[in-house]
Amino acid sequence: MKGHIAVVNAGSSSVKFSIFDINSGDPTFIYKGKVTGIGATQGHFLARNANLEPIEDQLVTPAGEQLTHQQAFSMLQQWVTERHEPGDIVAVGHRVVHGGMDYSTPAVLNESVLHKLEKLCPLAPLHQPHNLKAIRAVHDINPNLLQVACFDTAFHHTQLENELLFALPRELRDKGIRRYGFHGLSYEYIASVLPDYVGDDADKRVIVAHLGNGASMCAMQNRQSVSTTMGFTALDGLPMGTRCGALDPGVVLYLIGELGMTTNQVTELLYRESGLLGLSGMTNDMRKLLANNNANAKRAVDFYIHRIKREIGALTAVMDGLDVLVFTAGIGANASPIRQGVCDGLKHLEIEINVEANSTGQAKISTNDSPVSVCVIPTYEGLVIARQTYQKLSQ
Repeated sequence: MKGHIAVVNAGSSSVKFSIFDINSGDPTFIYKGKVTGIGATQGHFLARNANLEPIEDQLVTPAGEQLTHQQAFSMLQQWVTERHEPGDIVAVGHRVVHGGMDYSTPAVLNESVLHKLEKLCPLAPLHQPHNLKAIRAVHDINPNLLQVACFDTAFHHTQLENELLFALPRELRDKGIRRYGFHGLSYEYIASVLPDYVGDDADKRVIVAHLGNGASMCAMQNRQSVSTTMGFTALDGLPMGTRCGALDPGVVLYLIGELGMTTNQVTELLYRESGLLGLSGMTNDMRKLLANNNANAKRAVDFYIHRIKREIGALTAVMDGLDVLVFTAGIGANASPIRQGVCDGLKHLEIEINVEANSTGQAKISTNDSPVSVCVIPTYEGLVIARQTYQKLSQ
């Protein structure tokens, strides 16, 4: 099979992409980049090669008044074709945040699948509508091109019933009100490479902390999800860049009933105005918070570390112990003070950190005597999507 797979992660104003060559079989990463300015009168096309060296940087003037998802993908398709022979994009893999109860594996996209996924938009309003808009944009350009949805919820379908339930009437659960979990594509990648870092311990009791602008943690045994911090939506669990994390539902009732806020106002508050941004009153950028001595910045960082430690305690209890702790994603892989702060608060688990290894970003940051291995592993969701798409293409 010849050609390329495009991996797409679409947002409201940008399309992030990775291109994988399949001319020799298993997908091989060759380019990554993004088109920004969707919905604006001028866009920006950026691309890097496999060594992450810049190879394209150009302003884009849309054909109409605003740059569209269709124009962004057309530009990407033409750009790839001009550089390779054969250079056609033969399939597109999409990160789709929510697959609901129906999808525990990747799905070839058609109108029936899209209809089901559109019903899930209220459960992931920051992501799902834009994921689906990109899918429709690609279909409008080339209706015959294979498109595959790869779901952030799918990895967590292995969890037992107690992890999926809310203490609500059964009829509500039957309507889909249950815990789902997210960041599954990241966890699937970490699970796939974990033996390279910790050997046979990969199948023991593992917690993976995916700490980025969105943040969650997942407890794994036998490299399968047994518990996770996110639930019905991507608001639950840890505080995030702009999302609140776990919140007493009575707060929402109070905001609506006593303060007169509308559901739209509450949605904006919980998704876009809370988290690190709300706590600090300054920024959701962890790098800036760590570099700032302001009391509010310190409070936001301290609270973030506190909540991570608390959730690690809960996940450890579910598994009756802990053998491996993994940090990943933007903050987890790059913010050594956060890792240090978390691990310093887990001495009851006998975690011992090699301070120098942590500060220099080594793969293993625990000491050789530590009963719990602590690792830093960059995640690679794009490769998971490329491989899942390639499997569908090969069927």
